[in-house]
Amino acid sequence: MPLRISDLLARSDLALSVTYDVPPRLLDRTIEAATVSDLPVPGKWLQGGELLMTIGLLLPSDPAACRAYVRDVAEGGAACLALGLGQGLPYQEAPAPLVAAAEEAGLPLLTVPDEVPFIAVTKAVFDARADEQREALHRAFATQRRLTAAAAGDGLRPMLAEWTAATGVGAAVLDPLGRLLATGDRAQHTPPPQARDLVERVAARGLRGSASSTAGGQQLEVQPLGARRLRGLLLLTGRPDDAARSVVPGLVSLLSLELERRHLRDEPERRRRSALLSELLAAEDPAADRARDMLHSVGLTADRVRGVVVEPEGGREAADEAAGEAAAQEMAADLALAIPGGLVRVTGTGPGGAPGGLIEAVVGEDLDVRDVLARFAPHRPAGIGPATAPEAVRVSLRQAAGLLAVSRSGGEPAEARQSQASRLLLDLGDRRTLHGYADSVLGPLDLADNGEELIATLAAWLETGGAWDATSRRLGVHRHTVRNRLDKAMDLTGRRLDDPDDRFDLWLATRIRRGGAPAAGTGGRPAPPPPPTRPGR
Repeated sequence: MPLRISDLLARSDLALSVTYDVPPRLLDRTIEAATVSDLPVPGKWLQGGELLMTIGLLLPSDPAACRAYVRDVAEGGAACLALGLGQGLPYQEAPAPLVAAAEEAGLPLLTVPDEVPFIAVTKAVFDARADEQREALHRAFATQRRLTAAAAGDGLRPMLAEWTAATGVGAAVLDPLGRLLATGDRAQHTPPPQARDLVERVAARGLRGSASSTAGGQQLEVQPLGARRLRGLLLLTGRPDDAARSVVPGLVSLLSLELERRHLRDEPERRRRSALLSELLAAEDPAADRARDMLHSVGLTADRVRGVVVEPEGGREAADEAAGEAAAQEMAADLALAIPGGLVRVTGTGPGGAPGGLIEAVVGEDLDVRDVLARFAPHRPAGIGPATAPEAVRVSLRQAAGLLAVSRSGGEPAEARQSQASRLLLDLGDRRTLHGYADSVLGPLDLADNGEELIATLAAWLETGGAWDATSRRLGVHRHTVRNRLDKAMDLTGRRLDDPDDRFDLWLATRIRRGGAPAAGTGGRPAPPPPPTRPGR
């Protein structure tokens, strides 16, 4: 237990006394150290929590000066002030101005009798502090032994329960996505909402650091768990004392070992799911019911799925095939943990026969794939295929693999979606060449009196998929006006809206125009806006 002012007053050998009716809450202050000073301004030499003793050699007698002295001591952080009394000393009792100033400032003022030297008080304080530290050390050893014994049991919960029972601090283990794995409190099923931001911040940093915060008056702390890779997160709810704080590293180590053991224990199941994915992809034309049943067997119940392909760390850069394969397997295991269904496999070799291969996965359409990749495959080339029916997932994976080069050059996952084809086409072309193409298609409209109006109407009609009413609403004109403008545009360009090739040329030209004017004397890439929707009626 920490040493308090009341504990010193209770010691008969010290014979300390209070000089006024000190409130009990002030007597509960913790004393961290004892020191002696007769400086007139001692506050700047204090660190906080001290019992400051003085014989009052330079103590002012003026009430205002006394208040300034006491205020300086209190602002320096002293827990209390003690005045030494006795024969040959300046004071045989506490002076009234000092007592009044101490009571006014809320600073306990004690007196030390003549027969008690200051060194006796100092030794009493430091002996009590040493006893406190020994007790904290014994409690830390006892808690560590309990945790070690619990670690020999089954799973994470025994360790967390022992920790909470020994320290009174809540504890929970989360997976890298913040999902609850185990807790010392059986009633807790989800992490506290106020811990979400803290968990995400630590998870994003991997094993590189912890974080703490106070939310709603509650102390929260998050520690990363794992040996070489992030396997989970420890969430502490409460404020550990010194003894408990010294055990936190041991708790982190034991929990990390358990998660690593669990990771190895789950290897057969990961292999089974990898084999299931290989079986699904082996069939050229699998039956829809069969493909759906295979996905349902691992808990992947989404009606539409998409393929994801990742080039693992060390894939293209690795010179050692074994090292590349190990890196790929580690990353695949992380993704299998995060992806519902865990359908992840590592192929034989990567692009161009690079060691380590590629990682292929099948995920539900509603999964935020980019968030998962940012967490478990940061800065790695990745392709995300379009959403398809389960039986057509091979096609989605093939498209995802084809986007790896785009992802590698762009520095972020490339996604196959309706806008991707046009963005890729426009990004690959030289700006002057593209604008020259657009001029050749739309040049006749540029020469017309109302050319800008005709081009804007054409672009709006193409972007709405050929919907007359939607185009008229977007432009704020009658649908007959839209039709008349488009008829004129087709007459000028010699194109036909019902011809697929003409329609594509017109759409691509308007998209290039919307991408901006070419830079003089340079080549570049336009930043194309979102593509038009599918043609509709």
